[in-house]
Amino acid sequence: MSSLQDQLLKAGLIDGKKAKQADKEKRKQRRIAKSSGEQVEDATKVAVARARAEKAERDRALNAERDAAAQQKAIAAQIQQLVACNKQPKGNGDIAYNFVFERKIKKLYVTQTVHEHLATGKLMIVHSQGQFELVPRVIAEKIAERDPNAVIQPPQDSGPVDEDDPYADYQIPDDLMW
Repeated sequence: MSSLQDQLLKAGLIDGKKAKQADKEKRKQRRIAKSSGEQVEDATKVAVARARAEKAERDRALNAERDAAAQQKAIAAQIQQLVACNKQPKGNGDIAYNFVFERKIKKLYVTQTVHEHLATGKLMIVHSQGQFELVPRVIAEKIAERDPNAVIQPPQDSGPVDEDDPYADYQIPDDLMW
């Protein structure tokens, strides 16, 4: 097998003088490198090493993206399994339970006992695959660990009570219908 230099000579793309000059230059660089103890860096080797490093970095970033997507998919599957195994029947009740979801008021028709459980916090509402399901508080807390946006939190008493409020002595019932 002949070298690239021989092939270029045979094709007539370079002449013998240029080939000898390139060989001479190469030998001179090797001799200088040997005598000084340092290695002469070849431009192609540097470019190849840089390309390998860039490719490795791109591959790491792509793998991190894939891992994150797989993690999200696994979390969604875990939430779906928790909801499917632990959802409580809503019942075909006549009482509308109102709650806020994505800054909108939603209604869920439930029975009296389910309404009481929602008001006391024994049951919580979970949004899963476009539907609202009722699950026990313990399960809702496990789901909230995985995805806090999936659990619809009951409204919290917000802010300190104003001292001049004339209605401060009156307590608002949990089952207030609007």
